Order: sequence, then C-alpha cells, then structure tokens
Amino acid sequence: MKKILIFVVLPIIIIILGYLIYTSIQEPVIFEKNKKFREGLAIERLKDIRTLQVAYKTKFGKFTTGLDTLIDFYKNGQLTLIKQIGSMDDSIAVAQKRVFRDSIKIAVKDTLLRRPGFIIDSIAYIPYSGGKKFEMKAIIGQVSGVPVPLFEASAPYSLLLKDLNRQLVINLNSDRELSSRYPGLRVGSIESPNNNAGNWE
Repeated sequence: MKKILIFVVLPIIIIILGYLIYTSIQEPVIFEKNKKFREGLAIERLKDIRTLQVAYKTKFGKFTTGLDTLIDFYKNGQLTLIKQIGSMDDSIAVAQKRVFRDSIKIAVKDTLLRRPGFIIDSIAYIPYSGGKKFEMKAIIGQVSGVPVPLFEASAPYSLLLKDLNRQLVINLNSDRELSSRYPGLRVGSIESPNNNAGNWE
C-alpha cells in the first residue's frame, strides 16, 4: 500500500500541482497577449471611426452620434476638394486672371480608408464582443464660451475582453478606475477637447 502511494499517487499529485502552478503563472501572460491582440483590432476600428467623423464634421459642421450614419456617409457620401490652378505667388498670372480655384466632388469611399481587406460594415462592432457596437456620443460643447463639436467612441474592457479571465478583467478595470482612467479604449472626448486623441496614444 505504501509503495502504491509513493510510486503512483504521489507522482500524480506532483504532476497536478506542477500543472496548477504552471497555469497560474501562464494565465496572466496569456491574458496580456490576448488583450494586446484585441486592443490592436479595436484601436484600428476606433481610428477608422475618427477618420470618418473628422470628414463628416468637415462636410456637415458637426459630428454624428450614429455609427450607421458614418457607414452610410462612407458608402454614399461625397467630399468637396478645392483644386487650385496656377500659383498665387505668380503676380503676372494673377493679374492675367490665370490663377483660379475649382471644386471637385469625390466619393468618400474613393478617398478614405482605402486599404486591402477593409470592410466598412465591421467598423461599428467591438472585436470579440459577440456583436456589441462601439459606444459613440457627439455633442456641441462649450470651450471658453465658444461652441465646439466634440465626439467620443469607446470600447469598454468588459465587452472587448468579455470571454477572458474574469478576475483579471475585474482587476484591470479596477486599476484603471483607481487612476481615473477610462476602463477600456476611447477616442475623442465629450468632456474635454483632446484633438480627438485616443487614450492609447
């Protein structure tokens, strides 16, 4: 009986303990690796949202609260580009009225976010969230008494990392809140103008 304990049961216990120690060490490493990967995907989409929001504001004078509106703007909208013929530094050409400006309209989809594999319809969704959309807000805020369009789009960690180690997500959110930082990824801000910067930048 003693031999069975020593040669069979004890090695099994050692293997199980070794495995538990290994997984407890590896879990934060795996979590961090998955977190970085998912953050990379979400950041790319948040940057795309920012690009479209800035173009939308250039055309309409304000940001939109709707991700569907941004997608429609990309698919069907147009941007007006000003093309200058000649140089204002050429005084002779200016005097002869050979310097002028012309405006041309270009489809948004032919101008912005032109990269291989880009799919506009995926821009609204937080990666790995099970189909949850980015949270987006837009307001006209007051900055030194001047009305200024502001927007923010965000992906809380509770959605971006929802199927990862629950305790590590709770710890991450707690750390962010203790240091007065948003527990997730965010671009822009409706509380204070930040030139539409992302909180990862």
